[in-house]
Amino acid sequence: MSKLERLLNLTALLLETRRPIPVEEIGRTIEGYAADPVAFRRAFERDKDDLRELGIPVEVTPIDPGDPSTVGYRIPNDRYYLPDLALDPGELAALTLAVSLVRTGGAVDVDTFRKLGGAPAAVEGGDLPVEAELPAPEALTALFGALNDRCVVEFSYRGEVRRVEPRRLDYKGGRWYLSADDLDRQAARTFRLDRFDGPVTAGPPGGFEPTDDEAGLRLEPWRFGDAAAVDVEVRIDPAHVAVAERLVGTATAQRREADGSLVVTLAVTDEGALADFVLGLLDHAEILSPIDVRDRFVARLEALAHGAPA
Repeated sequence: MSKLERLLNLTALLLETRRPIPVEEIGRTIEGYAADPVAFRRAFERDKDDLRELGIPVEVTPIDPGDPSTVGYRIPNDRYYLPDLALDPGELAALTLAVSLVRTGGAVDVDTFRKLGGAPAAVEGGDLPVEAELPAPEALTALFGALNDRCVVEFSYRGEVRRVEPRRLDYKGGRWYLSADDLDRQAARTFRLDRFDGPVTAGPPGGFEPTDDEAGLRLEPWRFGDAAAVDVEVRIDPAHVAVAERLVGTATAQRREADGSLVVTLAVTDEGALADFVLGLLDHAEILSPIDVRDRFVARLEALAHGAPA
């Protein structure tokens, strides 16, 4: 049983009970916990912390008033379930409009609308127009599960099999990215999910330990390629230095010019992604060196000016 299944079963048990449940009873009821009492208690404490981090109010309540050390656990229904929001027809219509404009994949969940106060006729009929839909790559669900269960995953990427420890998923610029530790290359790598060649295969849960720096991973698309890294100098106008520093990070080699502009040195393995980054800053950034990289970027600009696709 995966950790996700165990958490779901634990949540259901603590929601359905009318009395605080002792920890020993939880261990006997929920599958997936170790038989060893010490290992079980460690796993239960982690699960309890995970649920609380998700906003689920796991309460600890004394069972015996005469013995404060005897406690049980439960999730109060009134603190878990969504209360009646009492939306008026205008508010519900506004919510419907918001869902109709942007969708993150799949059909409109009519049950969700009913829980919020009733689904408008357009939603019930299933003919709600969608103006924009966020892409949901096929690998996304498998990777979310692997992140939760700390599973090593294997997939084909640009024709090569990769075996990685997933660390983080990010959505930026209309694309999903996986940051991971590549086990065969012994280095951190970032992968675009739309470049996966097939399904993701996940190993058993608990395949690796979490690291302390996962929240600090930064998307640097110019480093996503497999070519040899080339140091490229990019100059950014003074008025856009703050934006550039957020994008490239403070660890990147950089220097200030007399006019206040910033010159950063980027380790580039994907010139196309570098060009997209520089183009995103419009005329407030320019590639200084190497000259061949600069020349290719200028040629790209000239092609764009003549109507070629980006």
